[in-house]
Amino acid sequence: MKIYTLEFEKPITELEQTLEALRKQADEQKIDLSAQIQSIEEKLEATKKEIFTNLTPWQRIQLARHPKRPYMLDYLQRIATEFIELHGDRRFADDHAIVGGLATIGERRVMVIGQQKGRDTKENLMRNFGSPHPEGYRKALRLMQLAEKFEIPVICFIDTPGAYPGVGAEERHIAEAIAVNLREMMVLKTPSIAVIIGEGGSGGALGIGVCDRVLILENAYYSVISPEGCAAILWKDRANAAQAAAALKITAKDLLELDVVDEVIPEPLGGAHRDYDETATTLKKSILKNLDKLWDVKMSDLLETRYKKYRKMGVFTRAEPKKRGRAKKAVVATSPAPSAT
Repeated sequence: MKIYTLEFEKPITELEQTLEALRKQADEQKIDLSAQIQSIEEKLEATKKEIFTNLTPWQRIQLARHPKRPYMLDYLQRIATEFIELHGDRRFADDHAIVGGLATIGERRVMVIGQQKGRDTKENLMRNFGSPHPEGYRKALRLMQLAEKFEIPVICFIDTPGAYPGVGAEERHIAEAIAVNLREMMVLKTPSIAVIIGEGGSGGALGIGVCDRVLILENAYYSVISPEGCAAILWKDRANAAQAAAALKITAKDLLELDVVDEVIPEPLGGAHRDYDETATTLKKSILKNLDKLWDVKMSDLLETRYKKYRKMGVFTRAEPKKRGRAKKAVVATSPAPSAT
């Protein structure tokens, strides 16, 4: 199987190859190379820690897009049982870029909905590279409303570069489909959790992301625009993507500080693609912990809290210009939040 290596991972890959060669030589030639092997192992561990504890925003985005990174169905196989996939939006077609259905996580029956990418060309074409059409969002809403009817919590897995921008999607009103989801998810009468597991691109991510709790994996990102798109607009050159990534504040750490997400889920050293099982175990614990917190909340309180959660995201700070040598204090621009009811 071909090994995919990011540029900043190359020193690690070289050490891993050296370590493998030493072990093979020791085994084949029946010689003691334990001292050399131990030295390389220690150097490898130190190099991993040095690289992966000091990642730049652009490097984290590269990890979020890693072709070996686990997708929604990879997690579902590890954290859920009794999965029954449900198809179609009952209006036009079944969009394979969004997968949804009933499943059991722990002891809880839930409705899972998520964006799914492909591993090879054939699967990517079927999944439309994880970019949903309007019918995908309408299917997602149908399943959410079904969950509401039977008082089943909703778990959404976000992993998309964005909604599909093609002519067919525009003809079938992609913007309207996403807008309706935003409105209806805000008043959905059942607990909901969104987990950003990879890419969280623009309205395509937000279309299934208006939930009571928003969790994000350590190396995932959530943004109104891709770094490349931002760079093309601001600098007229996509080569400035790394600079745009830093300016956009779209990494998990930044989003937590800005209160856009509620919790950062740690990944194994090197990224989720290095250990599917460990990542899935941590993810499952986080989902169940947050579900337990939401389940006993009175529905009217849940809706009010959800409303206020998104309402306060419009709050910002502004520094007034200096006058007569004195700097005015920062002013917090706020609007009185009307009641959700």
